[in-house]
Amino acid sequence: MIQELIKGIHDCPCGKDHSCPTEAVEIGSGALEKLPQLCAGYEKILLVADQNTYRVGGEAAQQLLSGKLEGKVIYQTGDKPLIPNEEALETLAAAVTDKTQLIVGVGSGVINDLCKQTAFVKDLPYFIVATAPSMDGYTSVGSALILKGMKVTLTARPPKAVVADTRILKTAPLEMIQAGVGDILGKHSCLNDWKLSALINGEYFCQKVYDLVYEAVVRVQQLTEAAVNREEEALGALMEALVAIGFEMSYVGNSRPASGSEHHLSHFFEITGILDDAPYFCHGIDVIYSAVVTAKLREKVLSSQPKPYHHDAAAWEKEIRRLYSTSADEVIKLQKKMGWYDIDGYQNICDKWQKICEVLAEAPTEAQMLEMVRRIGLDYSEFVKLYGQKKIDDAVLYAKDLKDRYTVLWLAYQYC
Repeated sequence: MIQELIKGIHDCPCGKDHSCPTEAVEIGSGALEKLPQLCAGYEKILLVADQNTYRVGGEAAQQLLSGKLEGKVIYQTGDKPLIPNEEALETLAAAVTDKTQLIVGVGSGVINDLCKQTAFVKDLPYFIVATAPSMDGYTSVGSALILKGMKVTLTARPPKAVVADTRILKTAPLEMIQAGVGDILGKHSCLNDWKLSALINGEYFCQKVYDLVYEAVVRVQQLTEAAVNREEEALGALMEALVAIGFEMSYVGNSRPASGSEHHLSHFFEITGILDDAPYFCHGIDVIYSAVVTAKLREKVLSSQPKPYHHDAAAWEKEIRRLYSTSADEVIKLQKKMGWYDIDGYQNICDKWQKICEVLAEAPTEAQMLEMVRRIGLDYSEFVKLYGQKKIDDAVLYAKDLKDRYTVLWLAYQYC
């Protein structure tokens, strides 16, 4: 499956050719031992990890690449998570020299994004040695960063190679395995958002890519318990699904096939957590919990009728400043640029209401999403306990403002 996806899709019915720059993917027990062969053409390699990923995989990678390492960057964060911000990027960029030929990252989401962005800016190839099956961004074109206090996804390039040794993956913290499963199952929400925006706004939509992502979601649903129980074969299959969806994001040139309203809620909890120095769940766990929220929101929309909308700019800005504090100006700037609040789309919504309801009804119900949460070994009440219902309600209303992407959050906010 992975090897077929690497080849891309030519003459797709959507009218586009789909390709991805990733050349090699090695997933399985002992996959790390193939790293020297993959790096055969490089002599000056920069190794990047954090204190935890260096311990579980970076040290072994260093030994396998002995004699070829030009240097290494090991982020020391103590008990706090590494944040992919300006400081972290500057640290990595400073370690790149004019002789560096390749960056090899050892880690998961944040390490991958830092290496991806730095390699893109420096016009270098990079490899990623995955230490957890925790997210689907390994092979995507975007690097998810936090710049000026905003969650942004910058266009970059996927890694030339991905190495995922299931002997390492099975040692990942349980919450990171749950996060990987959660990130995949949350695609039920974002796929529905993609189809919704295509209907309402005429946004580009590829049925082939949609179907490929959906197939990956179904596969992961079937292996959920086995993955959470750390069975190597299931973890390998989970990792394949995560990598495959990354390819499918690369096919369309953005994260639309894999990120929608559920991700926007997740970003809200992360950003406000950082701004307020408050706790938040790791990304994929927030995603699956948030997919429960968006499922409930779809049911609410389905039980209502569209109504005209008037934007109270002053009241909206007051809420944005309350929630986003020092990042509020960036949020306001983004939405002024998008101009969606100035568009009267009421008649368009009314004209398409029946079809809109048909699309929304395709997504799983709140009860079905809660069952997926339970099978991962999570408890939705913990989500409510950590954030409180008021913060969750705020997210439903204002998480949409963090991004330039139309989802059910916009539909519900403006017309229902």
